[in-house]
Order: sequence, then C-alpha cells, then structure tokens
Amino acid sequence: MTTTTDTAASETAAPQTTTTPTHQEVVTHAFVQDVTVPGTGYGDEASTLALITLDNGHDHTKPNTFGPAGIAELHGVVETLRVRAEAGEIQAVGITGKPFIFAVGADLTGVPSVTERDQALGIARAGHAAYAAIMDLPVPTFAFVNGAVMGGGLEIALACDYRTMSAGVPAVALPEVFLGLVPGWGGAYLLPRLIGPEKALTVIVENPLATNRMLKGPQAAALGIADVMFGPGDFLEESLRWAGRILTGAVSVERADHTVDESAWSSAATKARALADAKTAGRSPAPYRAIDLVEAARTRTRDEGFAAEDEALADLLMGDELRAGLYAFDLVQRRAKRPAGAPDRSLARPVTKVGIVGAGLMAGQLASLFAQRLEVPVVMTDLDEDRVAKGVGYVHQEVEQLLGKGRISPDRANRLRSLVTGSTSKDGFADADFVIEAVFEEMSVKQQVFAEVEAIVAPECILATNTSSLSITDMAGGLRHPERVVGFHFFNPVAVMPLLEVIPGERTDESALATAFAVGKTLKKTTVLVKDSPSFITNRLLGRFMGEFSRIVDGGTDVAVADEAIAGLAPMPPFVLLGLVGPPIALHNSQTLHRAFGNRFYVSPTLERIVAARKPGYYLPDGTLDPDVEALLEKPADPVTLTVPEARERILSVLAEEIGLMLQEGVAQAPMDIDLAMITGAGFQFWNGGIIPLLDREGVTAKVLGRRILPPGVASVPA
Repeated sequence: MTTTTDTAASETAAPQTTTTPTHQEVVTHAFVQDVTVPGTGYGDEASTLALITLDNGHDHTKPNTFGPAGIAELHGVVETLRVRAEAGEIQAVGITGKPFIFAVGADLTGVPSVTERDQALGIARAGHAAYAAIMDLPVPTFAFVNGAVMGGGLEIALACDYRTMSAGVPAVALPEVFLGLVPGWGGAYLLPRLIGPEKALTVIVENPLATNRMLKGPQAAALGIADVMFGPGDFLEESLRWAGRILTGAVSVERADHTVDESAWSSAATKARALADAKTAGRSPAPYRAIDLVEAARTRTRDEGFAAEDEALADLLMGDELRAGLYAFDLVQRRAKRPAGAPDRSLARPVTKVGIVGAGLMAGQLASLFAQRLEVPVVMTDLDEDRVAKGVGYVHQEVEQLLGKGRISPDRANRLRSLVTGSTSKDGFADADFVIEAVFEEMSVKQQVFAEVEAIVAPECILATNTSSLSITDMAGGLRHPERVVGFHFFNPVAVMPLLEVIPGERTDESALATAFAVGKTLKKTTVLVKDSPSFITNRLLGRFMGEFSRIVDGGTDVAVADEAIAGLAPMPPFVLLGLVGPPIALHNSQTLHRAFGNRFYVSPTLERIVAARKPGYYLPDGTLDPDVEALLEKPADPVTLTVPEARERILSVLAEEIGLMLQEGVAQAPMDIDLAMITGAGFQFWNGGIIPLLDREGVTAKVLGRRILPPGVASVPA
C-alpha cells in the first residue's frame, strides 16, 4: 500500500448546519489520504481508497468526539469525496481513528446551553445529514474500527457498507440510554437491521441499563457488528488488504434479512420493555423511546427512521433526565479525578509494602486489589494458620481466574502470587509503609489492633481502617501517632465498586491524607473526602433510606407497595440490597446511626429478629420471601397502609432532610460529592443524577428544606 496524496480535511468547504458551537469544542478533524489497495494478483487492478482518519489532535486520553463543527467538517469531507468518486478518482472510502480511539460519539458538553427544541432538532438533523452522506457515496465504504467506539462513533461505522474490528478494541457501546438519550444518529435504525432486534436491544437498552456495560472487540464482532476481526498489531494493513479483496470480489459478505420475521421484533421489544420496567419503573423515558425506534425500524425507510430519531433526540435533549445524566457523567469523569479538599499530591509518601490485618473475605479482596494495582509486597495476618491460609488462598484463586480468562500472562500471575504472603505474626509489618485493618466492626477490637501494629511499624507508616461507620478520631485516640491514622472505606465487592471514602480523624496530618488519596488513585478508585462522622456519606444516607423503608413496611405497608414507591431510585429493592450487605452489617449500621442521631434513624425489630435467627436476608435464592422470615414479621396492632405516592414522598423527604443536615455539618465538601458517592458507592442512577437532582426536580428539597440544593439549570433544563 502506498500513499499518493495527503490532504487535511479542514481545507475543504463544509456545508452550513443549523447549529453553532456554544462552548469550547475540541474539534475532531477528518484527515484524508489516498491509499492504494492491491488487487488479488490475478489480473485485478489496484484500487484507490480515500482513507479518512478521525483525529482531534490529542492523545487517547481525550477521545475523538463530534460537536457541531466536527460534524460539519466530516460532512464537508464526505461531499468532497463524493465528487471525486463520481469522477472515478477513488474506488472506495475508508474511515479509521487515531491510535487506540475510533470515536466515542457526540460532544455533549454544549447540551446545557441548548435551551430551545429547535436547537436540539438541528443537532440531530446535522448528524443524520453527515452520516447519510457517507451511506450515499457511490463507492463502497469501510469502517476500520481500530479502538474504542461508542455512540455516534459506532453509528459512523454502521453508516459504512463494511466494518473491520481490531481484536484489541476495549469498548464498543451505544451508551445513550444510560445518560437519558437514544442512539440518535442512525443507531436505533441501522443496528437492528444489521444484527437483528434482540441483539440490537441488548446493545441499545440492556447493556446501558446494566450500569453501562461495554462490549470488547471480539464480543462485538461475534454479534455481527463487524464483518471481520484482525489483530491489533497490523490491523490497518490487514483491513486494507481485506478491503481490496472486497473490491475485487474475491471476498463477499452475506447478510441476513432480519426484517422478515415480524414476531421476532415484537417479542424482542416486549422483553426489552419488561427489562426497562424492572430497571427504571417507567421513570426514565429514554429506554422506552429507544425500544419504540428499534421496533419500528423493521418497516420504516431510512429517511423515516432517521426522522423519528431526530424527534426522539430533540425531545430527550430538552429533558431533565439527560441533564441529570450529563451532570452525573461529569462527576465521575471530571470531579472524581480531582477530589475536592484533597491535599497536594507532593505531600504523599511512597508505599513500597502493604500490611493487612485480617484474612477474611474483605481482607482477601483488599490484598488482591493492592497486589494487582500497587504491585508491591502484601502481608496478611490473622489469629491462626488456617485463616491465614484461606486468605492467601483466596488471592491465589483470584489470580488463577484472571489467568484462565486470559486477562494476565503466566509471568504476571506468578508475580502476583509471589507478592502476597501471610503470617500469624505482625512482625512482617516492620518495614510496611501502609497497613490497613479489616477486622470485626467493633471499636475496642480495632483500637487493640492499631495499638499492636503501632508497636511494630515505623512512625511514618500510615494506619488505615476499613471501618464502615466508626469514628476515626476515637480509633486513633490512644496511639502515640494519631496523626497517621486515616479512614479508608471500601465498598463490597471491592474489585467492582468504584467508591473509596477517605476520612481523616481530627489529628490526621496532611501527609497521611495525601498518601491515602495517592494510594486510592493508584488503586483506580473514586476517592471522596468525608468528614469523620457516623457512617460517613454513603452508609449514612443508605441507613436513612433503608431505615425509613423498613419503618414503612413494619408499620403495615405491603413490601411490594414500598418497592414500587422507590423503583428507579436505587439499583435494587432495599431488602434485596440488605441480603447482599448482610443483615448483621445492616443492623450494626442502623444501630450506630440510631445511637448517634436518635429516632430519625430507625432500627427495625424485624431486622433484629432476622439477625438473631441467623437468616441471610428476606428472600430465598429464587427471589421469593423466605417462609422463616415471613414468620418473623409481626403485624402492628394499628397498621398504617400507605399508597405508592405516599410512601415515595416519605422516603424522598427523609433523604432530602438528611442531605440538608449532612451539608450543614460539613460531612461532604459539596452537594456534588454526595451524588458522586451515591452513584459510585450505592449504584444510584445516572439519569437521576444520583439523588440531589431528583429531589430538586420533584420539588422535595423545596418542600423539606425551603430551597433547591443545586442552582437552577444544574442537572436540569433551564427555566
């Protein structure tokens, strides 16, 4: 393959669009070069393929996105290539991305400035016009998907006639429903016609509602999104060779007509609506609009399908759910990277060895995480050899699973296994820089552990506690060096949940706190600074939430009614969550909060009986109520039966009250950190913005606190 010309797309004239950038857009340019692709060598002539490379001029940490200017430029490039194709100068068009990135969709940073539906409609139509221009080129078109591809980036690939996929692509997705949108530049029409409605709805609805699950390149290719997959090492060269074989007819691609079976489309749509009901309770319009678009794609023409996407996109762009979703996205993408209130990073001390007190399940998860991310020696201790062996064995089992799935090499597996050791003695902590305890949630036990550790470690060694509710200040009170004690609260399962609450005690110094944040960053966790207070942010709010839910049920309201009242708020019903957390831990948290704050935190007698009976939760594995637990439920003498709206108002009202108190007490640095914590630590929904935008939007904060918490227009459509 040889390059014959090299032309920057910005030199071509782009058509006018109905929108203009209203923010500082990082424009993704479309650079064009002519590439000669060989024939088969049996009399077929070489062809000239115009290769468009999408590149915004930054490295992979700033992916290619498309705002109004970028879409206009792409459209202009395609129109120029159409003229060249009609003149016979080129025989094909290919599109690829910069290293590691194809394109990740629309630039949504300007959405808050879109205040009129006509503006939103113009954004939708501009994208469709550019992508339709690709589809209407008079020569074959190819998408060479070399890296991450999402949203509008994947829709560019769908607009092409053929697609190759690198086996190294880390993420393939249409994530719009996760944020409160629909795939609005062709995805809802093109994808189901390419791979069938059921697979398409998995990508468009099911995966986004599963906390924005992504596909890897091989998974996407297996679904039929790509026609062929090549290794990442010589991906572009192999893609161009394959394109040459397509052009000569040496290779052909056969595709099924998925529009024939009407029942398959209605069945897939019914299944997807049931899923949307379970996940959102109808409180987010995006999944339903997406399902409607997919179902109708079977019989619509392209123009009809694109026009319907335009209308849906315009409606949703003007909706509060999208604004809340973008607010949440900004929290996890931007605020999480610069934790509010964290000390200067230069104050952090190096960590070359980690000690973990305990060898139970939580300790094993911590050891596995520290070894994988910090890549330093980790020593686990416990009371006897059996417990230590089980803890180290857990880590080795985790390593074996990673090796079996091909996520790590044999050499790395051996390295990780060698990093984690165990002992019944804490003497191995002598040269540790960071020791974390993961023992029973009892103050006296933790104080004793820290006293024993302090007698061994150096004065500069950080002592961290994984407590979920206890006072860091009290825990450090009897130590010679309380300034090096810090709360380091992980969420279970440790490998999955992003949040790490970092809590300084009253005497914790800046260096210890900076080290904690630095370690959290290396562990790839979302770190949030929290004031030393009972149960911190997430467990305090969950305690109030689950406590009020239990109070309502214990008072006589049916569980199903209470579940319906809060559907779409948390990722699962409270009693299901209680089973995952464990009744003893949930009871301990509620008792801690009750002691600290009084009767506004409810301690459920039913939960106390469940713990006493050693039941693992309310439900059996099949989701039905455990008959033994049902026998523990006591009906009140004077039951109060609430309706769904009444129960919802009560639960949202107590959350608003508690958030107001937490902000008044300085538990969080700002309201945004409460939302960030609830999203990353408790799985609260993006399209609610966590919790505060929902409370503002429904008027709950105004009623309870006499004011909104967030300024007007933040996480909502400007009035």
